[in-house]
Amino acid sequence: MLETGITGRLTIIVTPELTARCVGSGELDVFATPAMIALIEETAWKSVAPELDEGMGTVGTSLSVEHVAATPVGMQVCCETKLAAIDRRKLTFEVVVTDEKGEIGRGTHERFIVDNAKFQSKADAKKEK
Repeated sequence: MLETGITGRLTIIVTPELTARCVGSGELDVFATPAMIALIEETAWKSVAPELDEGMGTVGTSLSVEHVAATPVGMQVCCETKLAAIDRRKLTFEVVVTDEKGEIGRGTHERFIVDNAKFQSKADAKKEK
């Protein structure tokens, strides 16, 4: 059952492919903000997926985070999400991202519950016009 308080947690190791230099968001070999955002989204959707009806999923619609500390290649990064609010199909998550030395990011993330097949069909229809 989908209810507030559901938590998610994912941990990764920063690899060269996840650096600002590699993803194009900067010149340095540190954990990229776009990689942090992807980790936040993955942690959030995976945390609620088991509670959704079959064929339903979530899509990210809004993200407001601060990336406050750099993490070098080889360090572990952990993302924790908490489902803070449910407003019909809108889900709001509180997020905290840490590395082995402390907090590196914090913010909120919104996702909407969708029917996966309908959503994909509507997106694919854009190619036909």
